[in-house]
Amino acid sequence: MPSKKALIRRPGPRLAEGIVTHGTREPVDVDLAVRQWEEYGAALEAHGWETLEVAPADDCPDAVFVEDTVVVFRNVALIARPGAESRRAETAGVEEAVGRLGASVNWVWEPGTLDGGDVLKIGDTLYAGRGGRTNAAGVQQLRAAFEPLGARVVAVPVDRVLHLKSAVTALPDGTVIGYGPLVDTPSLFPGFLPVPEESGAHVVLLGGARLLMAASAPRSAGLLAGLGFEPVLVDISEFEKLEGCVTCLSVRLRELYS
Repeated sequence: MPSKKALIRRPGPRLAEGIVTHGTREPVDVDLAVRQWEEYGAALEAHGWETLEVAPADDCPDAVFVEDTVVVFRNVALIARPGAESRRAETAGVEEAVGRLGASVNWVWEPGTLDGGDVLKIGDTLYAGRGGRTNAAGVQQLRAAFEPLGARVVAVPVDRVLHLKSAVTALPDGTVIGYGPLVDTPSLFPGFLPVPEESGAHVVLLGGARLLMAASAPRSAGLLAGLGFEPVLVDISEFEKLEGCVTCLSVRLRELYS
């Protein structure tokens, strides 16, 4: 059977020092962030996901955003080489975790840079955001790793947000959703649905019609509920201050077979 495992990593004591690229820095309540992270993990578990905690990286303020460290397709894990040099120490613990789960491990090498948050998977298509954190060499290495396995890699320009998945994610039927002012080229996607809030562009597919979403997007949740989906809302306000969203707080492993 396909797996429902999710890698997560506990926020470290330096979380408030995390990188802010496109927004204005706001004070972060680390204790509240830890509680929100625990509630996020509990929401995954309540919907059938097994959460697996990656070893802490307390010297890396952004390490809680574990999605950026790896891209997994089928049973192959491509360890990222983050575009922010200060984040590169985050990958070691994730490499160990995916290897322990039985994934075949590859790596992005210099001069390539690739952040996992720049890769949106829809079936066998991988949309790769080419922008501030992921460069052309990183996209080339993504292709080299996954196209032999049947993936199709489509490069997408990203200029208005930190990562591609800061702008768009996808519904279970493959429809891409996004907040219009932050999406560079919606025409690149075969189906695009605009949502009314920036944080409403981010969904984690929990299974069936259920969507994990940020509590800061009630109008978007209402829109999707009206289309027959079942939003599950979590408060991640402290992570949103650091340009984080529901997708980047976990790595969902759906294609590992046991």
